[in-house]
Amino acid sequence: MTETSIPRAEQSLDEEETATLAVDGDDDTEVDETEADGDVTEATAGGREKKAVGESDLFRQSEIAADYVEGLLDILDYDGDIDELVAGGRPVVEVVGARLQNLVGQRGATLEALQELTRLAIFRQTGTPSRLLLDVGGYRANRRKELAAVAKNAVEKVKEYGEPVRLEAMSAFERKCVHDVVNVMSGVESESEGVEPNRRIVVRPAD
Repeated sequence: MTETSIPRAEQSLDEEETATLAVDGDDDTEVDETEADGDVTEATAGGREKKAVGESDLFRQSEIAADYVEGLLDILDYDGDIDELVAGGRPVVEVVGARLQNLVGQRGATLEALQELTRLAIFRQTGTPSRLLLDVGGYRANRRKELAAVAKNAVEKVKEYGEPVRLEAMSAFERKCVHDVVNVMSGVESESEGVEPNRRIVVRPAD
């Protein structure tokens, strides 16, 4: 089995499960969604269904998150422009500015920690677990591009040699990026194996 390393984002200096919020917004598993009376519902682990959060509520979450992040920037004496929006059915906050690399950390570790703190701030105000996605300095967008290249390279090796390719350990966010690329390609499939912090993806020929 071939093992492929993953390039690091040049700007890094330094989603996954959070028991506190019982939410894994960046997990690499798929959520089973069904339509009922026009409302999207999500199947829970116990077989129960809960109504998905409305877009106005999601935007409210992004506003709460933006206020929380702005407070953190003030404490740290960092300057940054903050945008709050709803994208892909989840609240998103993007922070853009100079001198923000320290908020990303090694392999995005600091960013992931800040994201969980921000989700907790939302939970405390709304009582609702949040799948907030926090990005700083475009790190996640850049990382997605890198991981797309990694996924495509793995797929090419699988198709060329007919053997599984085992990638190095990744965060939940990183694994989801890879799964998203592999899942739209024919003749191959991907799955995660192992436990955190050493959980990784295996790309193999489709059955």
